[in-house]
Amino acid sequence: MDTSLVLQNLLTPPVLFFFLGVFAVLLGSDLEIPAPLPKLFSLYLLLAIGFKGGLELQHSGISGQVLPTIAAAILMSLVVPLYSFGVLRLKLDRFNAAAIAGTYGSISAVTFITAESFLETQHLQHDGFMVAALALMESPAIIVGLLLVKLAGPKENPNSEGMRWGAVLHESLLNGSVYLLVGSLLVGFLSAGQSPSSVEKMLPFTDKLFYGALSFFLLDMGIVAAQRIRDLQAAGSFLIGFALLMPLCNALIGTLIARGLGLGPGNALLFVVLCASASYIAVPAAMRMTVPEANPSFYISTALGLTFPFNIVIGIPLYMALINRILPSAS
Repeated sequence: MDTSLVLQNLLTPPVLFFFLGVFAVLLGSDLEIPAPLPKLFSLYLLLAIGFKGGLELQHSGISGQVLPTIAAAILMSLVVPLYSFGVLRLKLDRFNAAAIAGTYGSISAVTFITAESFLETQHLQHDGFMVAALALMESPAIIVGLLLVKLAGPKENPNSEGMRWGAVLHESLLNGSVYLLVGSLLVGFLSAGQSPSSVEKMLPFTDKLFYGALSFFLLDMGIVAAQRIRDLQAAGSFLIGFALLMPLCNALIGTLIARGLGLGPGNALLFVVLCASASYIAVPAAMRMTVPEANPSFYISTALGLTFPFNIVIGIPLYMALINRILPSAS
């Protein structure tokens, strides 16, 4: 791997602000972000990326690689939890194994956004339909994770009252993140086709503020990730190894699929990042509601405390190097 890619990625403002947050906790600074602001910035990022994705989707159209790529993304969100569950069952009970497996089958929107920023620094193009893949990968992983719990329930929890499937489907399909992302995608797609002048008025909000909002959000994520370091000690070496090795495994599979789909380097990196990232918002929220037997410190601390920083610092340039080596169009 070209170490200059790692250095370039490491020295971008969003990543540096992430470490600023990490060191604030490690050095005992009293820096803290008022609770409503990270929520506001996360909503802004989802709105902006969904809206811009809708614009790009309108311009590129739904043809060629769009549907096969989206289908492959959904398939990965269904399959990753299954083999992750098999690995995790070597050391964990079914409830914790299913909760973590669902977490790693889903995606991290912030990692995706950071990968988009990385592509901009490398002057590599990507298509808006990748946002549709992002939006559609969240729900299947939640459903598979909960199915694994359901199948395991009678054996290990005979007194279980059964799964509340209405609540499960509502949470997986209409949780705030998925709803806003898909809705913004539709707004961008429809307005780009019918009202281009109104799109121009939105661009200062969705484009000019985006990079600064991402940097501020990652500052908060650095603080939260550092606060989860102690939880990793409870998770143990097996889960720490899983949190670092599973993204690499998923990235390799994702790269091979991207090659089979004939994706260009920019789209391939975003596809690989979707495969290699893990959810720390939507899936944990669903698991906390429906699988109280699972320990939240396991599935949140591994995804947020290890996999997320690994991906945004080392993973993204590493996956780019892998793509450059494997994809014919990247050479």
